[in-house]
Amino acid sequence: MSAYISVPRDLTRVKSKVFFNLTKRQLICFSVAALIGVPSFFLIRKTGNMSLASMGMILIMLPFFFLAMYERDGMPLEVLMQHFIEAKFIRPKERPYKTNNYYAALMRMAQADKEVREIVLEAEKRQGGRKSEAADKPDKPRKAENRKDH
Repeated sequence: MSAYISVPRDLTRVKSKVFFNLTKRQLICFSVAALIGVPSFFLIRKTGNMSLASMGMILIMLPFFFLAMYERDGMPLEVLMQHFIEAKFIRPKERPYKTNNYYAALMRMAQADKEVREIVLEAEKRQGGRKSEAADKPDKPRKAENRKDH
């Protein structure tokens, strides 16, 4: 009779075990939980209520057990909590996506050209029907004139 050993298909998910078939992370979290939970049990037990002491120890040790054991999509609990806190509280709620629409840019350009033509026509009317220098030489940039209207 032969023995079969199951081998996972994705070897990147396999974690090296250090002691008692636990990873280094699990050993550290369980040790910290024991260092905090056991003394708290004895301190709470001095009140005389054993069930209160055991429940208090469990509640104190529970977050460390979650840190040691919970993992989702390859991320431990503190990374998931960090992403959750950033998404809910730190980053802005609305993040609009703005595109540079080529058609909208052409429409803005056409609107600007229309406004420029209206300004030039208005200037020609004020000068009595004569064409301005800007209308004669559209390719050359004009020098800015320092005019103050009072």
